[in-house]
Amino acid sequence: MKHLLLVEDDSSLGETLFERLSKDYTVDWAQSVTQAKEILKQSSDIDLLILDLGLPDGSGFDLVSEVLNQKPPPPFLFLTAQSDAESRLKGYELGAAEFIPKPFHLKELLIRVKHVLDSHTNLSEITLDSCVINFTTMSIQQKDGRVEYPALSDMKLLQFLIEQSPRPVSRDEILDHVWGVDKNPNHRTVDNAIVRLKKTLGTDGEAKLRSVRGLGYQWLKEGISDV
Repeated sequence: MKHLLLVEDDSSLGETLFERLSKDYTVDWAQSVTQAKEILKQSSDIDLLILDLGLPDGSGFDLVSEVLNQKPPPPFLFLTAQSDAESRLKGYELGAAEFIPKPFHLKELLIRVKHVLDSHTNLSEITLDSCVINFTTMSIQQKDGRVEYPALSDMKLLQFLIEQSPRPVSRDEILDHVWGVDKNPNHRTVDNAIVRLKKTLGTDGEAKLRSVRGLGYQWLKEGISDV
């Protein structure tokens, strides 16, 4: 059973989430950064963090920064009332799988939690016809044994498209998730990264990385036709 760490200082909301999530997962509940750190020290098998930003003894951002030092770090999503653009962008820059503003619909949260867990489990390594993608080492091994290490931003873009598949993702959403506000990226930045990825992935890149007219890009899974 997947192991979740819920970091929420609101007792009423925390209890509701703990009870509902515990029906499907093993759940630890912390109400502060300090409590969360203690749980993380004692548990090396956390599969997902669900955390608020405004906590009584610090910020969820600070906690995540420490979690990222783990090898490999578990995925995390923010569940917070601090949903301004700056906070959202910072969350995605840190690598958040989701950023869910409060108030939220409980069913939507459950769907997103399942999606993140499924995506993370399946994305450790993906074997394609022409290469093997490894998201732990952020590398691509070619059929002839050569191992390539594309730019980290390119790999994050690829991972994001695969996680969202088969949903087409806009260039703006990709920019927010992968580049944030750093280095003033633009739509051409995304297009150039796609060109590099297609070249590295070879025939799989041409078959699976598709442009969606007027929107952005899409990763095609097996059995999904063109749009």
